[in-house]
Amino acid sequence: MFARFLETATGAPDSSMLLPVIITFGIILVLVLFFSLVPLKLWIAALASNVRVGILTLIGMKLRRVRPESIINPMIQATKAGIALPISKLEAHYLAGGNVDKVVKALVAAQRAEIPLDFERAAAIDLAGRDVLEAVQMSVNPKIIETPVVAAIAKDGIELRAKARVTVRANIDRLVGGAGEATVIARVGEGVVTTIGSSESHKDVLENPDRISKTVLGKGLEAGTAFEILSIDIADIDVGRNVGAQLQTDQAEADKRIAQAKAEERKAMAMAAEQEMKAKVQEMKAKVVEAEAELPKAMAEAFREGNLGIMDYYNMLNVQADTEMRKNIAQSEEPAKPTEEN
Repeated sequence: MFARFLETATGAPDSSMLLPVIITFGIILVLVLFFSLVPLKLWIAALASNVRVGILTLIGMKLRRVRPESIINPMIQATKAGIALPISKLEAHYLAGGNVDKVVKALVAAQRAEIPLDFERAAAIDLAGRDVLEAVQMSVNPKIIETPVVAAIAKDGIELRAKARVTVRANIDRLVGGAGEATVIARVGEGVVTTIGSSESHKDVLENPDRISKTVLGKGLEAGTAFEILSIDIADIDVGRNVGAQLQTDQAEADKRIAQAKAEERKAMAMAAEQEMKAKVQEMKAKVVEAEAELPKAMAEAFREGNLGIMDYYNMLNVQADTEMRKNIAQSEEPAKPTEEN
């Protein structure tokens, strides 16, 4: 390409001028590739920090898609702190998805605090998804975990609402596979509910809230967790509802509804019996009317057969008239019922 350019520019090829141009172009290309693959500033900083890293190693990181800054800078920090770390282990941890910078900072912090922690355990903690630097800091400075409000009911039926503060320190040896803060909070809440629920009166808990702390600490809540519990303090405790009275009120209301339902059932049965009795009376009346309808036929038959005479018939009518008259007189002599004036 350059030969054609020279031919076009000069009008004729010149081999004596073509060779230096090609060499210059090759040198420029090599330099461009070198500086694109080798972070020269990082290499110089590593040499100035007494960190021995080869240029081929940096080129290999680039080819393996590893950011050299993520390996060399933590390595410089570790070397300055007097911790010797092989570059191969740092690169392997980076390729595994770990945070090399946090692991190195955690190692430095652990060394300053005289906490036994090696690179393998720190890398395992980091790959397990835990913040290894925060864990080391928590080992030096304990952390306070505040539980949500826990409601429990004493034996006298009074509800108490308590809030606790748990002071914990990270246990480096149990960070991998140990339970987290949520487990500690749940266990503390369970201990608070157990202590309040076993109290005869809510006043006992209000007078001695430290009973909750002693009971909860005695249960060994830190077993299987990544923490060491230093203390449990009751931050606040309030009196809630009178659950016992509310339950008694609800029970009385339920008994009242049951009694009302039974009364309605008895009333319905009485009304059904009354309706049945009325039906029977109507049936008897119908039979009487039916029998009375047969009476004229029977009297006519008695007249024809001579079993009933005219005088007997008139005597019967007189008896009926006399009975009707007596009935009317008795009704007219009954005192009138007093009526209320509006």
